[in-house]
Amino acid sequence: MGKYFGTDGFRGEANVDLTVEHAYQVGRYLGWYYSRNHQARIVIGKDTRRSSYMFEYALVAGLTASGADVYLLHVTTTPSVSYVVRSEEFDCGIMISASHNPYYDNGIKVINGKGHKLEATIENLIEKYIDGLSDPIPYATKDKIGRTIDYSMGRNRYIGYLMSIPTRAFKDFKVGLDCANGASSAIAKSVFDALGAKTYVINNEPDGININTNCGSTHIEVLQEYVVANGLDVGFAYDGDADRCIAVDEFGRIVDGDLILYVCGLEMKRRKELLNDTIVTTIMSNMGLYKALDKAGISYEKTAVGDKYVYENMVQNGHCIGGEQSGHIIFSKHATTGDGILTSLKIMETMVENKRTLAQLTEPVEIYPQLLINVRVKDKKTTREDPDVIAAVKKAEEILGDEGRILVRESGTEPVIRVMVEAKTDDLCHEHVLNVVNVIKAKGHAVEK
Repeated sequence: MGKYFGTDGFRGEANVDLTVEHAYQVGRYLGWYYSRNHQARIVIGKDTRRSSYMFEYALVAGLTASGADVYLLHVTTTPSVSYVVRSEEFDCGIMISASHNPYYDNGIKVINGKGHKLEATIENLIEKYIDGLSDPIPYATKDKIGRTIDYSMGRNRYIGYLMSIPTRAFKDFKVGLDCANGASSAIAKSVFDALGAKTYVINNEPDGININTNCGSTHIEVLQEYVVANGLDVGFAYDGDADRCIAVDEFGRIVDGDLILYVCGLEMKRRKELLNDTIVTTIMSNMGLYKALDKAGISYEKTAVGDKYVYENMVQNGHCIGGEQSGHIIFSKHATTGDGILTSLKIMETMVENKRTLAQLTEPVEIYPQLLINVRVKDKKTTREDPDVIAAVKKAEEILGDEGRILVRESGTEPVIRVMVEAKTDDLCHEHVLNVVNVIKAKGHAVEK
């Protein structure tokens, strides 16, 4: 990770960690970098945060001042930007979003011409420019100054693309959608309606500050209650930029990314579409998933946390499905990044094709209890390297043995240490997580919110 760019772009509190000047400078550099040999075409999307408009205009100013033409998708999802970039041959794309973070945070995600997350080498060049460590960039003049084009049609083409993917209609299925008052509010319902579902939508009235607030994939309990109360067949919750999806079965039980990988991976194997008979997971995936995959004759690989690393592994090894427990699922046949709406369509297709409920499809997987506590700290590296913290983690590993595991890692987007324990019982998870968290606090690493 660089000084400004983490595992998922340049992210922080709007006008505190990520300022309007930062956005302008990012635009200046990208506009110049991609316009060196021709007048660049760069597409921008944004989520529903109040600050997204401010960052959009700052980026546009920087990009056009450096000679790039800018195409505006307006409020849309991260995967739609990726789709438009690669299908319509843009030089790069920018998504303004802090994903599942609170409304006062925001982020700048840059997507390269292939629809992938921007290369670290270019991110490093942008950081040097921001810090004044590279040569000044000339302003474009006369007819070389960039222009801004409304490109709502790009979002509409993405919606049409999503509608074309399922091989069967969803007629008579009662489907609940929690749009997190985010980017999916402008897209998800129209897709499900077009495919014949009886669509019930909540949290699709964004006001600039209610994105992810007690709703969406990070507050799944809202959708759980809604599905049960309304007798729905299934529910899907997205995050702010809709690159992740968490499902809820007909009984209101959570179907997270691990279970989604199992359901969709098994269906792909049945159809002989699971290349290499392998699913790509991260180190956060549950032991129960691996045991179920073993029984199904499906192999798996583990990467560092982040859909960026999942996709890199998929590309390098020719795998076609991978994802994270948090709901970032990548279907390489259809997308180059996690796509929450696409994921929900693939789940629906599997339910329709097999004539089984989501509860029935997930039944073979016995998920181990898992507890994750996030600790906000002064310095992530210092905390992780503290000898007493290391000793506490090692002690937990020795006690858990082969019947569980502990994972302590740094967040890629926040000043947070994540402590996760997986074990046979909730009590064991609680005991070992607290032992490590208490050491972190006792050593003075933690900060109060």
